[in-house]
Order: sequence, then structure tokens, then C-alpha cells
Amino acid sequence: MDAPSLLIVPASLMANWKAEIQRFAPSLRIAFAHPSEPGPRGWRQADTSEAFLKGNDLIITTYGQAARLGWMAAKTWNLLVLDEAQAIKNAGAKQTRAIKALRARARIALTGTPVENRLGELWSIFDFINPGLLGNLTEFGRYVKRLEGAGNPDFAPLRQLVAPYLLRRLKTDRRILPDLPDKTEVTAWCPLAKPQAAHYQRAVQELAERLEEPSPNPMQRRGLVLAFMMRLKQICNHPAHWLGNGAFHPAESGKFLRLTELAEEIASRQERVLVFTQFREMTLPLEDHLRGVFGRPGLVLDGSTPVAQRQRLVSEFQRDDGPPFFVLSLKAGGTGLNLTAASHVIHFDRWWNPAVENQATDRAFRIGQKRNVLVHKFACRGTIEERIDQLLRSKRELADSVLGSTDGAEKLITEMSNSEILEFVSLDLDSIGAD
Repeated sequence: MDAPSLLIVPASLMANWKAEIQRFAPSLRIAFAHPSEPGPRGWRQADTSEAFLKGNDLIITTYGQAARLGWMAAKTWNLLVLDEAQAIKNAGAKQTRAIKALRARARIALTGTPVENRLGELWSIFDFINPGLLGNLTEFGRYVKRLEGAGNPDFAPLRQLVAPYLLRRLKTDRRILPDLPDKTEVTAWCPLAKPQAAHYQRAVQELAERLEEPSPNPMQRRGLVLAFMMRLKQICNHPAHWLGNGAFHPAESGKFLRLTELAEEIASRQERVLVFTQFREMTLPLEDHLRGVFGRPGLVLDGSTPVAQRQRLVSEFQRDDGPPFFVLSLKAGGTGLNLTAASHVIHFDRWWNPAVENQATDRAFRIGQKRNVLVHKFACRGTIEERIDQLLRSKRELADSVLGSTDGAEKLITEMSNSEILEFVSLDLDSIGAD
């Protein structure tokens, strides 16, 4: 008998794959090498693995299990498929090395973001599907450095080299998805309430003072700058987010006031909304606030949500009479979920990388969506969030050139001079709109 194929997925997507196989390929004989799924436990040990594999067409496991189970590397699989293949973007990571050590007659990598932060991630994925095509990592790094050092980088040779190995589907291509509705993205500018403006200004002043102190080593300086970037973003969400006092009074945050206006309009139309935040600690305050606006409870998903519960939450939201809103942390809920019952997506705070935001938006803007999708990207005018918005817009054209983006915004910011950093984060008093 031919060896079965191996599918490696994030743990959160196992239920998705199980449901899709039952729907589209019910005759496929599958087994799961993961403790969250019932079935034979022979997958745990090398001496019982052959019995576990016997009679199956496909084995589904997770990145963590595939990296730990030594017998998987000793097997030659028929087909090896990685879903959300950006999981192997860091070439030096132990998990990446373990996955690349797996043997198969053919390999496929599935990802919506082959480049999230830097071109080295593209190299790592191609090192899995076609080793040697892009040279070794050192050679590729030198090539990218030369490209980025040019006044007008020409990515055409790299694009032409990888193009024959890519099957790229764009939702905006009407030849592929003629029935998919439109997606409209708008930046929802929010004023700063007085308490926010006061906390923000004090944080900028403290950063200025800390930067004037005797220079720490580069890593300490980078850590200092990133810590203040995070503080300023938290203040833009709500002063209570930074203070940690739990007092999320809507009147003290321009974003909460804007969220109230949008939610009331969405509720009046009997539509539904996804709300993404990069901060796990913001999910419950947002759910509590939206519960008051909609008059009904919603759903929350973050990194602490058990794998088995995720699919139940998705199914509940997708029902015709499902909850009106779903609050999700960006990292936990930004990939793999099908949430087409929502026709609005709100990014309550901005991530450094537009590719991550786009993946989250695609929880609603995907096959099965019947309504136009409106994406609201919250940002506080005159603050670091406005500068991040400008920075991400300026990177998008370059990012599209090679199906991704260059170095992350956070790295660009931390490498600025002291004066550039302070100019980047300082309040623009003429445009913050504090009440």
C-alpha cells in the first residue's frame, strides 16, 4: 500500500479541516495524530505507528506534534501539506527545522501571507517546497540587501523566479470569484478624550526623559521604545487599558464613543460585526460594552479559548439567529475561521503589519459571503496611530511587489533617532480633537 499523505495544520484549524473533508471528500480515510481528536492512540509511539497508519489516506496533525514525533521524520509520505505555512517563516526556529526534515514525494504550502515581515520568510517557505531555488539563506540575504539598498528596487527577477511555483488566488479577481461581494476599507478616525490626551502627553514626556538618559545598549533601547509604543497604543484604546484599573467608562475614550456609534448603526440594520483587537485584555471590556449597545450578549475568542470550543463558537455565530457581534484577539482569531455571517469588520487597534490585518478581515470576506463587507480601521488622529497608518500605507505598494512586506514597522521605529521617535509619537494638538 502507498504511504498516506500528511497534513500539518495549526491546532485551531483541525475542526475546520475535519468538517470540510466530511463535506467535500467523505470517502477519504483520515486519522488524527492529536490528543484533541478521538480515535486510536497508536500515533503516540513509533512501535505502534504503522498500525495507526494502516488503511488511512490522510493523517492530520499539528505543527507541535509533527515536530515532536520522531517517527514522522522516519516515514516517507506520499504528499506533505502545510496549512498556514507561515508557521515555518523563521528559518532558524526548532519547529521549522523539524518540519523541513520530514520526507515526502511532493510538498505543498498553503498560506495567505507568504511574507509577513521580511523577505527571509519567503525564502524559508521556498526552502521547504523547493530547496535551493532561492539559494541558501546567506546568499538570499545579500541579494535582498542589494535590492533594498537601490533607490528604486526592482523585484521583477525575484517575482519571475517564484511565479511558476505559485497558485495565487485573489478575492478581487472576478474571473475566480465572480459572486464575491465588494469589500470597502475605511479608516475610522477617532478623537482623543481629555483623559486620553493627558495620559498620552505624559507618556511622551516620560519617553523623552528616558531617551536623554545615558544610552543603554541597542537591545535595551529597542525594548524601551517598544514598551512606550505599546503604552501609547493602550492609551489610544482607553486610559483604563494602560492603567489596568478596569474602569472602562466609554466617555473617557474616543474609540469607545466611535464604537458605540457604529454598533448602534449596525444594530439598527440588524447586521453583525467582528471586532478585532491585538490585546487579549481588551476582549472582555469590548464585549461588555457591546452587550450594552446591542442589548444582547456576543461571543469572545482569544488565546485561552480551548481548541474544541472554537468551532462551537463559530457555529453559534454563523446561525441565522446567532449573536450580533464577535470580539476576537487578532492572533487567536485572525486565521482559519469562517465568519461570513458578519458584514462589518472593526479593527479596534492597528497591528504593525497590514498582512495580519488582512487575514483577520478575510474571516468575513471569503467564499460564502453574500453581503458587501465594510472594514473600519480605528485610529486616533494626531497620535502614533495616525503615523502607523501612514507608514503602513506607504509600504503597501512595495509589499505587493513581492507578495508581502519588508521589515516590520516596529523595527523601523525602534531604529529611528531620538528626535525622529519623539516626532513620530508626539501629539498633534491641532488634529487630536480632544473634547
